[in-house]
Amino acid sequence: MFKKVRIRLTLLSGSITTLILMIMTCGYLYISEQSLLENRRSSYQSDVYSIAVQLDNQGVITHAWLSQLEASRSCYISVLDNGTPFLFDKKQKNDRRDKLIDSLWTHYRNSEPSVSVAISYKCHFQSFVDSDCYCFVITVMQNKIPLEMLIAFPLSDTRGQLIRQRIVFIGVVFLALIAIWIFMWIYTKRLLAPIEENRLRQNRFVAAASHELRTPLAVVLSCAEAAQDKLTLEKTDTNVINLKHDIAAIKNEALRSSRLLNDMLTLSSHDAGRLDIRKAHTELDTLLLNTCEAFERLAAEKNIRLCVTLPDTPIPACYCDAQRIAQVLTILLHNAVSYTPEHGNITAVLSFRKTAHRHFLLAVSDTGVGIDDDEKQHIFERFYRSEKARSDKNHFGLGLSIAYEIIAAHGGTIAVADNPNAERGTTFTVRLP
Repeated sequence: MFKKVRIRLTLLSGSITTLILMIMTCGYLYISEQSLLENRRSSYQSDVYSIAVQLDNQGVITHAWLSQLEASRSCYISVLDNGTPFLFDKKQKNDRRDKLIDSLWTHYRNSEPSVSVAISYKCHFQSFVDSDCYCFVITVMQNKIPLEMLIAFPLSDTRGQLIRQRIVFIGVVFLALIAIWIFMWIYTKRLLAPIEENRLRQNRFVAAASHELRTPLAVVLSCAEAAQDKLTLEKTDTNVINLKHDIAAIKNEALRSSRLLNDMLTLSSHDAGRLDIRKAHTELDTLLLNTCEAFERLAAEKNIRLCVTLPDTPIPACYCDAQRIAQVLTILLHNAVSYTPEHGNITAVLSFRKTAHRHFLLAVSDTGVGIDDDEKQHIFERFYRSEKARSDKNHFGLGLSIAYEIIAAHGGTIAVADNPNAERGTTFTVRLP
């Protein structure tokens, strides 16, 4: 499915980018070509202006001067003296040149000039554009007799430059399009990677949740059937004891399923952006004492020493959701009691740091089985359980991920490390702003 989405997304984004690039390229190419043509026309006009000034200032036109002009300006020159071709035209005998000159004179006679510039009272020039040339005609009145000089600049060089420019543009655009399509293909893969990962996590989440729910339901059904059978038998002491045992098993499995469903609902609310955080000024020392008090009986059953350490001086109230922070402490203390062996120690510490960014620290340390270093980076992932915890059916691998999301919603952090005060064990540290 994701491969098809990737292909469609690449085609869509690549096509839009290609269209935009083509429009921009055509626009830029058009402007560039028009600018080139205008610069050439201005350059030719400047050349003709200087020629007209020279022609107006000198009284004699020589063949050498005309030949030098043609060679230096890369142009064709034809001179009419009172309508009669100048001798220079006859010396430059060339059929192709003669046909071009004749057609340009005809064009000049039959068209309106695009530009007319007066050099002096007796000299001016006009310009027009033919399909093959930029053309200028300089007219000088000598003794009331017109002397006309046609100067034609072939467009072949300009057109060649335009063609080369277009080829370069097409090549650059082609390479750019290849790079864009490759980039789009790679980018869409990276863009869809988090979505694909979330889908895989969702599938694993559903599979794990289904497995975790199937087990207690099977126990509930079997115990319910056994209890039903015992109700039909004679009510002896043994049957009553067994019936109580079955009912207790049903209750435990129902509570276990209820905890799993509550955890799943909490994570689902977070994923949907609806995790309810109601902040208020909270006394963390009181909250920590009340939460630890709820675990005193469980700790005493395993002969575990549960200690609470509070600051020596009063600390300010923390602006947080008291119920959610209590939920985090419950998760940490429940894990500590579950994985700490008999005669172990659990310590809950509250401290306050008066730094530039003041913050509260809540730490829960135990002397339990500990967590391997390579597992610490995965410990807050959903349904992740370390190798040492896989045999415990009362833990689903959701508690720490819930704690992580709650603390993150408060703008804080939660970290795990080895217990520095014991040979084994773990310390979870919560930092709240």
